[in-house]
Amino acid sequence: MGSSHGHSRIIRLAYFEHPSYVPLLHRSFELWRELEASSGERLLNVTGSIDAGWPGSRVFEGSLQSCRVHDLEHEILTAQDVAARFPAYRLPEGMHAIFQPDGGFLDPERCIAAHVALARSSGAEVTTGQRVLGWTRAQGGVVVHLDGEDVRARQLVTCAGPWTAKILPGLATLLRPERQVVAWFATREPGPFDPGNFPVFVMESGPGIFYGFPMHGTPGFKIGKYHHRGELVDPDSMDRSVHDADEDVLRECVREVFPLANGPMLHSSACIFTNTPDEHFIIDRLPGAPEVLVVSACSGHGFKFCSVIGEIVADLVTRDATSHDITPFGLGRFPTPLPS
Repeated sequence: MGSSHGHSRIIRLAYFEHPSYVPLLHRSFELWRELEASSGERLLNVTGSIDAGWPGSRVFEGSLQSCRVHDLEHEILTAQDVAARFPAYRLPEGMHAIFQPDGGFLDPERCIAAHVALARSSGAEVTTGQRVLGWTRAQGGVVVHLDGEDVRARQLVTCAGPWTAKILPGLATLLRPERQVVAWFATREPGPFDPGNFPVFVMESGPGIFYGFPMHGTPGFKIGKYHHRGELVDPDSMDRSVHDADEDVLRECVREVFPLANGPMLHSSACIFTNTPDEHFIIDRLPGAPEVLVVSACSGHGFKFCSVIGEIVADLVTRDATSHDITPFGLGRFPTPLPS
């Protein structure tokens, strides 16, 4: 019902959002590999990544900056170069792309299952199927109110995604849950969309920023658009059906850039982005309640980081410090004082 279901989430090092994310991504890659080794599951699929846009665009220039600042292996390709190497792509004439060979995708549901299984094997108690009704401060900690049960703890970590504002109402003015739709389209030729032939991509064009994946886990070519139709929603009452207008948003890009996938829409799914004003994360103590750690609002680009964010959270709750730089994710960056 949130944002972590399905068969694929992009992971990439050439990070157009800001170069400061790249050190966290390096550690995230390491931790995903450790999780694979510990669980015996294949979770990370490397395809390489394409970050495409017109010269001067945010995606192209931001990705190039991250590659140069952190000395990442990369190539600058023309639209013709991309089409010759990866036949499914037909980027518009004059568009450029950064190819970075380490990018790929994660299998989110298997990642979550592996994390939960290992947590249980290490002694964690995992409770599912219970609604959190709220929480209150108590002397020396917090009390979390569930359906018919209270749980007492010294600290509370909230990772509630679009429901964060319902659990922490003081943050409501900062968080904008947004309806997001992805779809899978039938391909005329499946070979060019095989993971061995199709890098994951982020592409900025006139209509916006699109992202997509090779075929994996379900038939068809998967594509989405950041801020799909700009619909702000309540996560409990959001329209989870997919309509013709949703398909039209994605079909425009498929028709122009991936014509071999311009077949019938085979499947679609609605999820939720939870956006902050600057679209960067929040990892910080709650003002007025330092026993509460806010870890959420990843603005549509967080799943790839959850291995390293888990490490950061473990650091913060056990020793109140971390070696990772989380300065960009503090609540203090927002100008308006926040109520507790």
